Amino acid sequence: MVLPALNEEEAIGKVIDEIPVKELEGKGYQTEIIVVDNGSDDKTAEIAAAHGATVIKEPNRGKGRAIRTGFEAVSGDFVFMLDSDFTYPAGYITQMVELLERGYDVVLGSRLKGSVEHGAMKRLNLIGNHILALLANVLYGTRVSDLCTGFWGFKADVVREMKIDAVGFELEANMLIEVAKNGHRVGEIPISYR
Repeated sequence: MVLPALNEEEAIGKVIDEIPVKELEGKGYQTEIIVVDNGSDDKTAEIAAAHGATVIKEPNRGKGRAIRTGFEAVSGDFVFMLDSDFTYPAGYITQMVELLERGYDVVLGSRLKGSVEHGAMKRLNLIGNHILALLANVLYGTRVSDLCTGFWGFKADVVREMKIDAVGFELEANMLIEVAKNGHRVGEIPISYR
């Protein structure tokens, strides 16, 4: 589990506590939570460590840089990327695991197939997400509804072969291009967005 974090002291503990560690371990999986502190000047790192996460410092800011650093540190069969702002309910990880076990290589948590709480996403962002997903689907032959989601699950070999050169929030497009280019099977689950 890789959580990129920049000044998330208010949310990071809640995100970590919500990860279904006992359920996953009950299915025989070991869990490791890696928080990549991306230059926070608050108590994000201390709170994450107090909640049992391994904290890695990535002083060069940018979500893409943080994820690259986190992906280099992970091990295991599956890797999850989850934003650290408590907008994505981590409990959906168990559903993602089920799809990965059934043969999908990548699973996205789709806010646009699920539900978005009132005020959680601006209308312009919602429209933009639909347009970006449509463009990606046409250009890369994918069938995703929510390209910009901050909640992804991968088989570990997919993560190891991806070439991520994104620095910031172009990360998700970069990952989808890599996944499509390598012919991976992509699934989605509807999620709620807070």
